[in-house]
Amino acid sequence: MIKQDSTGLTGRFERWFEVEVVDPMADFQNPRQEWRRLFAEVLGTFLLVVVAAGGGMMSQAYPGQISRAAAVVAPGLMVMGIILATGKVSGAHLNPAVTLAFSLRGDFPWRRVPGYIIAQLAGATLAALLLQAILGVSATYGSNYPAAEATAVQAYWMEALLTFGLVSVILGTASGAQNIGVTGAIAVGGYIALAGLWGSPVSGTSMNPARTFGPDLASLDFSAYWVYVAGPLTGAVGAVIVAFVLRGYGGGRIGSEAAQGALDTEVGRPDKI
Repeated sequence: MIKQDSTGLTGRFERWFEVEVVDPMADFQNPRQEWRRLFAEVLGTFLLVVVAAGGGMMSQAYPGQISRAAAVVAPGLMVMGIILATGKVSGAHLNPAVTLAFSLRGDFPWRRVPGYIIAQLAGATLAALLLQAILGVSATYGSNYPAAEATAVQAYWMEALLTFGLVSVILGTASGAQNIGVTGAIAVGGYIALAGLWGSPVSGTSMNPARTFGPDLASLDFSAYWVYVAGPLTGAVGAVIVAFVLRGYGGGRIGSEAAQGALDTEVGRPDKI
């Protein structure tokens, strides 16, 4: 039972629940939380590549069971789930091009970029190796290559165009009330599915250097990998430029929350009980 004294009921109540409240921006930079964010990036990218590379590898292992539409829509649905599951922890980048775009916008510290990219590459590689072991087929079937009818340059431009759209959607949904939530998850996941439906015949619709790196490393075939690094990075830079034209400089609180996650360190508050 709470008894009122000279300080008043409110004062007594506040003292009972008095805790150290961490500034959210300081929480973003808290090095003690970084391992959680890196683990979230490993896990998220692992799950993405399990589905994205798994479609092609499953089709090789079990011919006729996976349609092209299913193979390109499934990664979008997976990304939607990952954003909802881990977006508050790491920002759910899952993609070196996205990490670099957030940094260029001023929403993500450059010093944390190497760790995120290594985590993404590691998650993608683990997924490809696991699929290769389970299905008994080469991870090359789960990678991305230019179509036989297309040149590497055409595939490069397709990847740049598709990634431009993807990063534009990500930066757009990270800049307002929509950030890290159902709207952002649906927008990003829906774009990935749509891009795959019409763009996959040319380049395979990677839009993600990590997604292609994992299967390429597992199969030791980097013959066309430059397309899937240069293309997405070009598209990401273009999206950052357009974001500046549309919304000015980044670096605000909302964009930083979307890019870096928002791990809750405020425990013991009355509204948390």
